[in-house]
Amino acid sequence: MLTFFHNCVFQGILARLDAGEVVIGDGGFVFALEKRGYVKAGPWTPEAAVEHPEAVRQLHREFLRSGSDVMQTFTFYASDDKLENRGNYVAQKFSGQKVNEAACDIAREVADEGDALVAGGVSQTPSYLSCKSEADVKAIFKKQLDVFVKKNVDFMIAEYFEHVEEAEWAVQVLKGSGKPVAATLCIGPTGDLNGVSPGDCAVKLVKAGAQIVGINCHFDPMTCLETMKLMKAGLEAAKLKAHLMVQPLAYHTPDCNHQGFIDLPEFPFGLEPRVLTRWDMHKYAREAYSLGIRYIGGCCGFEPYHIRAVAEELAPERGFLPKASEKHGSWGSGLEMHTKPWVRARARRDYWEKLAPASGRPFCSSMSHPDSWGVTKGHADLVQQKEATSEQQLKDLFQKQKENTSH
Repeated sequence: MLTFFHNCVFQGILARLDAGEVVIGDGGFVFALEKRGYVKAGPWTPEAAVEHPEAVRQLHREFLRSGSDVMQTFTFYASDDKLENRGNYVAQKFSGQKVNEAACDIAREVADEGDALVAGGVSQTPSYLSCKSEADVKAIFKKQLDVFVKKNVDFMIAEYFEHVEEAEWAVQVLKGSGKPVAATLCIGPTGDLNGVSPGDCAVKLVKAGAQIVGINCHFDPMTCLETMKLMKAGLEAAKLKAHLMVQPLAYHTPDCNHQGFIDLPEFPFGLEPRVLTRWDMHKYAREAYSLGIRYIGGCCGFEPYHIRAVAEELAPERGFLPKASEKHGSWGSGLEMHTKPWVRARARRDYWEKLAPASGRPFCSSMSHPDSWGVTKGHADLVQQKEATSEQQLKDLFQKQKENTSH
């Protein structure tokens, strides 16, 4: 019989994974907090940890209540160079150290309310995209790592890397803490932006020192799982062992190309028609588990109810349900109490499993035509600059967009 909550002796991430436990990650913070009015789209930086700690704390709590075993610090894009890039005021007003420290404190506070771990996270940097040296890029990661060590997080995550080389540099820095290191790339089945295959990427990450490897962001769950199959095969061929981790988007992206959802015309303000349902999440969780992945979470678009669906699908394996399931009947069973009889008739699993949801948009195309500018590391448009983007720079980009659209 399934119970609510999970009371056990506190164990680290590797002990849990080594024991075959399912570890459920959290969801997307920058997208969720942008919608709530606490993050600015564009820079996507996490100064809300200082400016609005109550908002960050509440989102952590909702993920914890929904079944998350890991409170990942809200430090996405919290590197010093990102916090001062293109007119960003955060580095000068607060400092990267203050943002990272605040994020760690909030994550630890909420993690201590449950049996959750705290993961310190770093992500790709403007410095790498601007072709700064390995030493310069590693120094950026080291500043964040110093905070994570000071705050004694439980393990490290290098996430959201389009180039495996930069992810390797991040792993090499993070493993200096002596803590377990996870590393995830935001790539699809075609590999990183330099064409390194998913299998080779996985091998490189493990050889760099990562004990957990996988995929996060940029693509939908099914595309990410296809990429994970390739990573798993690459590790097996190289006779290397590592735990597998996946944290995809909560958006359907079958029309994405090499660079993922940021190429979609709907990014970032028109993605809502693509949101996965909770029932889609059941399928994702089951397929991830069947593939042998035991660290299963989400990224952009993942709200707490999505994580609850993952936890509910894997409750038989985990032996318990999250607290949030107290207000959510299995497969819509709560609808048995609805006033309208035709809604009560939907209180069954086969109804929701077979449903093909309508978009409600009569003239909505089923697919988009992604922007394919072919811009990656070293391109002039990606070079870091401290001053704000100029009006002329924007005019040049608008013109380029017109030219690309007309082709």
